[in-house]
Amino acid sequence: MYENIKKDIVSGVYKEGDRVPSEKELSQQYGVSRITTKKALELLAGDDLITRQPGRGSFVKRASGFNHKMKVNNQKGEQTALLFGLVITDFDDSYGTELISSLEKCSTKHSSFLILRRSFGKPELEERAIKELVELGVDGLIVFPSQAEYFSEEILKLVIKKFPLVLVDRHLKGISTASVSTDNVAAAKKGTEHLLELGHKHIALLTPPPTDTTALEDRIEGFVQAHAEKGVMVDRNLWLNNITSTLPNAFRPPNFTQDIKKIKDHLVKFPYITALFAAEYYIALMAKKAVKELGMRVPEDISIICFDSPPRRIGDFHLTYLSQDQEKMGQKVFDLLLKLKSKEEQEETPKRLLLDASLVVGDSTAEVSSKKQNKLS
Repeated sequence: MYENIKKDIVSGVYKEGDRVPSEKELSQQYGVSRITTKKALELLAGDDLITRQPGRGSFVKRASGFNHKMKVNNQKGEQTALLFGLVITDFDDSYGTELISSLEKCSTKHSSFLILRRSFGKPELEERAIKELVELGVDGLIVFPSQAEYFSEEILKLVIKKFPLVLVDRHLKGISTASVSTDNVAAAKKGTEHLLELGHKHIALLTPPPTDTTALEDRIEGFVQAHAEKGVMVDRNLWLNNITSTLPNAFRPPNFTQDIKKIKDHLVKFPYITALFAAEYYIALMAKKAVKELGMRVPEDISIICFDSPPRRIGDFHLTYLSQDQEKMGQKVFDLLLKLKSKEEQEETPKRLLLDASLVVGDSTAEVSSKKQNKLS
């Protein structure tokens, strides 16, 4: 009922201001209870498609007025273009730009179009973006969920309707839907093993609050697993998990200053730390500044490793980092979305794809110096 009426509104069968069938009329038409018809109309009102006026009925609030089903030409002849929506928290050179580039290339290759919206990590902006893109008539959605513990009502609606949806960089607990991300557990293990093999046994883990995303939770798990497999005790006292300035809604200079101070205080409190594992690139930059302000050097006194980094430029000091294959991720996301759009393949489509990350050794990691070893002894 909901889908049929919505389709009639979007396609123009019902114009703005037109009255749609009443609860009683729909009950007779579909042979269902008034409770069911009331719920369908409430959903339409919740989507801002109709307005319900007591004693008068329900009226179309706004019609789409937009039809993206344009014809495009390709080598096989004329076909209907597909329109996909992308909702992402944010992006920059360290992570996101290359992924969006890959998605754009894939959309061009398949003669389709991509619309981008940013949520800045705010659930309310994510919900609004999803809602507006669905109302616009997109054929599928790619979403970077803003949080792990929170999934919006709009995402839940898409899952229930089996709308073509692919989550990127993280998965939502308790929801069975397609997702593509880096194997963060394996990646964090790889980075931690690199530090352990260099002789570092007192490694501080620097992260935002760990409830933010499943990707972060997986990185913490990989860090712990690497220690266990190498027979090195994990000292959780060395963890600093309240770095908040890198969160999308807190990315401001005053917050950077506060977090740099947190890292400096942490290093002073635990002077035997020899390496820092930053869960994100910008945390690593703050860590490097904190080390310098304390009169120490990277990597001579403190080694630093992180996830993601912008492309290396000639002559730059470059961090050791774990590189996510954003090009491949974009391709996998788009392929998965096309399969979900082809409904006959939905049952065979993998629900979760994990991609390998590679370790790029830069200038910020080295063996524990003999001077530091003597101090620790």
